Amino acid sequence: MQLDSNIIRSEGCDCRDMNIPFNLGNKNAIITGASRGLGLEIARHFIKSGVANLAICARDESVLNNAAAELSQLADVGQKILSMPVDIADFDQISGFCQKTIDEFGHIHILVNNAGVYGPKGQTESIDWNEWQNAMSINLNGSVLMCLNLLPHFKKNRYGKIIQVSGGGATNPMPYLAAYAVSKTAIVRFIESLAHELRDFNIDANCIAPGLLDTRLLDEVLNAGSEIVGKDFHDRMAQSKSAGNTTPLSFGAELATFLASEASDGITGRLISAKWDNWREWPNHLEELQNSDLYTLRRISGRDRGKTWGDK
Repeated sequence: MQLDSNIIRSEGCDCRDMNIPFNLGNKNAIITGASRGLGLEIARHFIKSGVANLAICARDESVLNNAAAELSQLADVGQKILSMPVDIADFDQISGFCQKTIDEFGHIHILVNNAGVYGPKGQTESIDWNEWQNAMSINLNGSVLMCLNLLPHFKKNRYGKIIQVSGGGATNPMPYLAAYAVSKTAIVRFIESLAHELRDFNIDANCIAPGLLDTRLLDEVLNAGSEIVGKDFHDRMAQSKSAGNTTPLSFGAELATFLASEASDGITGRLISAKWDNWREWPNHLEELQNSDLYTLRRISGRDRGKTWGDK
């Protein structure tokens, strides 16, 4: 399949914010779903942190082109921005995008799987099966396919950083948004499993829970109405938006930049909250972190809650 791509070579001045502490110099990165929202904010942080070259993709070509143009204005002289419209659920398009990026940049060091959707909303028996499958294809399969395409490259070079955007759907039940919750939980367990496979290859793989973001996805839930997504959930989302109690995009972008940098070396297989976890201190406790199940998905037993009647 022939895919059209756009490569912008910055001719601007050095616009990097030197106060950003995580240096991505000499690293090349891919970010999916980077035309807006958190993906675009991560791209901005990567550029300001000195990433050598950056490839971004999204489905909407016109919005993607606008994002690429903005990023080129932030870029230093010589930093290249490659943008390509890609349906993350399409195997051939993903393969073409990854190969085009490798051909253009030579090496890929960082993958950020950000593309995602809420999927079907409402009671489970009323959902459209095609919408359910589409949510799985984007949130789960698309991220897995990106990894499958880049893992041989990472392993060959014995280096890589895989950063997966997950969310609250992985840690809490989400009635009326079951497809979202299922796909986000599944992708966390995939990344945790993958991290164990990759320990001997100097490849770190982690998940980010960015918090409640004031993006088009939040508006999508609010527009669906309380009868579809549930009154309690709808009311909480509406109150958070009106009160300005959402999480700034910069929180997730800063965490992604940390995980993309050498400052996070050895931190792998974790689900990290951008808002609540003190992840900046984690490199000081690396051995303790590596030898524990902290910040991972797990079953809660009765023993964990001080109960004696439920466990043998």
